[in-house]
Amino acid sequence: MAALGQWELGILDWINQTFQSSFFDKIMPWITFLGDHGWFWILLSALLLISKPTRKVGLTMALALLFSLILANITLKPLVARIRPFDLNTAVELLINAPKDFSFPSGHTQASFAASTALFRYHKKAGAAALALAALIAFSRLYLYVHYPSDVLIALIFGVLLGNLAYQAIKALSNGYNTRKRKRR
Repeated sequence: MAALGQWELGILDWINQTFQSSFFDKIMPWITFLGDHGWFWILLSALLLISKPTRKVGLTMALALLFSLILANITLKPLVARIRPFDLNTAVELLINAPKDFSFPSGHTQASFAASTALFRYHKKAGAAALALAALIAFSRLYLYVHYPSDVLIALIFGVLLGNLAYQAIKALSNGYNTRKRKRR
């Protein structure tokens, strides 16, 4: 993993040298803030849960976020215990407070893609906008030098898989509920 980390630091340095600007220095901390603790996605899920027509979408997003929390933060981060890139390259000046947890996988990225994939399964336009935001959040983690590219890539893949898993689980539960409801009549 150490050799991979050194190669990935080169990618982070390239991103930093290529995209670094006062505009990105101001906007990337704000974009990454949208992914902090999944608050934006949790709030969106809660708002969708309020209204009956969007309740299933909100429930699916909430389940995807729960799956993401369990896989990334509770299981993989402590198991892999990968140090952050700024801990290896101490010359980097962080634009945000240094995260205290481990690096792999990116929780911001995984939660963002899990929730936005779940939304996409129901509403393509809103889901596409959410996926674009998820991609910006993922890129912000690289720009801010708090994750390796592999942390973000694997988290993106896991997030999409978890969003689809939540969709399938809610679909199966809903179909089972509707079948039982019809049998009672």
